[in-house]
Amino acid sequence: MVYLVGIFGFIGGFALGQMVLYFLLRDVPADKLLNDPYIKWKYGLLNWAIAVFGAYCIVVTYQEYFP
Repeated sequence: MVYLVGIFGFIGGFALGQMVLYFLLRDVPADKLLNDPYIKWKYGLLNWAIAVFGAYCIVVTYQEYFP
């Protein structure tokens, strides 16, 4: 069951990461987003980090309240 909760947390964290990226990159032109490798790596890894953190948080919360 903890795997299922972790998957839901990962998906939720990924969606939250997409919302954060939308907020952070709203003023960046499309050409720069598509052609600048620094932006791709920096913000791409940020989104994955938020997704992993979301999965971690939900698993820890699940283990705390449903042992």
